[in-house]
Amino acid sequence: MNNFRLGGERPLGQCRYLYLDARYEKVRQDGQVRDAAVLIAVGVNETGKREVLGISVALSEQEVHWRTFMQSLVARGLRGLELIVSDAHAGLKQARKAVFGSIPWQRCQFHLQQNAQGYVPRQNMKQEVAADIRAIFNAANRDEAEALLAKTVQKYAKTASRLASWMEENLPEGFTVFAFPTQQQRLLRTTNGLERLNREIRRRSRVAAIFPNEASCLRLATAIVMEISEDWVTGRTYMRFDEIGCKGSVLS
Repeated sequence: MNNFRLGGERPLGQCRYLYLDARYEKVRQDGQVRDAAVLIAVGVNETGKREVLGISVALSEQEVHWRTFMQSLVARGLRGLELIVSDAHAGLKQARKAVFGSIPWQRCQFHLQQNAQGYVPRQNMKQEVAADIRAIFNAANRDEAEALLAKTVQKYAKTASRLASWMEENLPEGFTVFAFPTQQQRLLRTTNGLERLNREIRRRSRVAAIFPNEASCLRLATAIVMEISEDWVTGRTYMRFDEIGCKGSVLS
């Protein structure tokens, strides 16, 4: 496994929020073209600035890859985490529990919305289901969200039983954010803040089409995230924290 560290062996420190995501690139190995997982970790530090903490490339997104990647962040001194935001890929979920088991987890609401569509039995129901899920996530607080979820599960119990069961089991994993300051919740609901990274990697990797090996993929991805991370660190504050009562606010 290859693991990139911004600034070489640059030590990490206090970080309140951690976003984890992965994308795939085509890599040639032993005469075959395979999918390589590009793992990315982005943090929001004590000054409210985003920064890329690390990136890793390997020919899988299995638990061992994620676990080694997360352990490398801890080894570099990452501490003070209050929340981890990610999708629910099985390998990522297992690794997170092993390395950061005591840290609250917010399942990306955007991915939850996408996952739900796979359980909708008819095309003409998809728009209504999406609206119902948005209403749940847009509730004023967790109690209201849970009440709306219960009603929605009951609504689809007969017409879409698999969907109803899936929602009851999975949507609460998107409710962790309700325990955090209201002003910060919009930025903690999803991993969408990493979209610029993924978009730039996708745009520039199209030129290569297929990378000759993992190392070449890592080099290109590294160059891209270094550039964007520098913009984040030197640019506008992403999230402001008021140390009195640990309240915060979002800067648009």
